[in-house]
Amino acid sequence: MGNRPKFLLLAALIGLLTLGPIGAAQAHEVQPQRGIASYYSDRFQGATTASGDTFDQRALTAAHPSLPFGTKVLVTRRDTGQEVEVTINDRGPFVQGRIIDLSKRAARELGMLNRGVAPVMVTQVN
Repeated sequence: MGNRPKFLLLAALIGLLTLGPIGAAQAHEVQPQRGIASYYSDRFQGATTASGDTFDQRALTAAHPSLPFGTKVLVTRRDTGQEVEVTINDRGPFVQGRIIDLSKRAARELGMLNRGVAPVMVTQVN
């Protein structure tokens, strides 16, 4: 009987340790964000992004304040349902209420070039 409590304690600790990665993965899940999208001015073409990439208006990329570089997100225009998947490679936008800055190509796919901004939902894909 004397070793049984130690065995149970050890089994419980092993069980907790095996749950660690699962709990960690769940902690990094990002809830969809709602806000306003804008897109980069042409003057940033060829500039270096915060990730070190060269900015290309023809690529499906975007700036987000906090998502890790390389994260893929689905941007859904809330008023039309149009969608585009982009890869985060820069930081921004730095305007209150805006949650993502899109490349010109991504903005075109959302049909927002004339307006300049659009209401969107941003959902992490990976």
